[in-house]
Amino acid sequence: MSVRARRINAILRKELREYSRNRSLIVAMAVLPLVFIIQPLVAVLGLASQEASPLRQEHVLLYMLGIPTLVPIFVAAYSVVGERQQGALEPALTTPVKSEEFLLGKALAAFLPSLGIAYLVYAIFLALVLAFARPNVASALLQGPDLLAQVVFTPLLAGW
Repeated sequence: MSVRARRINAILRKELREYSRNRSLIVAMAVLPLVFIIQPLVAVLGLASQEASPLRQEHVLLYMLGIPTLVPIFVAAYSVVGERQQGALEPALTTPVKSEEFLLGKALAAFLPSLGIAYLVYAIFLALVLAFARPNVASALLQGPDLLAQVVFTPLLAGW
């Protein structure tokens, strides 16, 4: 039994088109990351230079790992509910697409936007911290291990 990338890609493209047409899903995918970026920004941008040293022991950036954990849930839930509401599930199941290809296409359609959103929010956070936080605060916050954790764990959590 072989899995065909062309079929998976077709399902992925179909799902992404559906997501772009659904405003409530787009709002949910935008609001949740905003919630996760506001709290760390308020905490970091309000710190004075002498308060920067405790940031080396805190992991403010790990708070943002909630984005790749929660956004795929909304996307996957819409994927199932949207198919059901539109009556498109039964016709999709009658196509020559295998169940593995169907599920992999749906999973990628939840994974890829979530990954993009998580990295975009993280980049915006870093840019805002570098632009507006005091230099001591920015250097204390932007530690190598935290940055590495964000880059490595974001796809792992989104895939989970």
